[in-house]
Amino acid sequence: MLFETQDEAEWRAHLRDLRAGEERVDWARTRIDTLCGRLMQPTTYRLSLFVPDPARDPHRDHPDH
Repeated sequence: MLFETQDEAEWRAHLRDLRAGEERVDWARTRIDTLCGRLMQPTTYRLSLFVPDPARDPHRDHPDH
């Protein structure tokens, strides 16, 4: 997980800063979740990064690559 908040304004500001920043984000490797709490809990906004599965690493069986 890269970022999590229950404040929608903070969430939008964080995404805006990421898009405007000099550091490039690989959006194809990100996951954006909005966890709806309904009446029981507040809504949570989460930005995560997919991590490759080491079991599926094509170089794992061939260390000379």
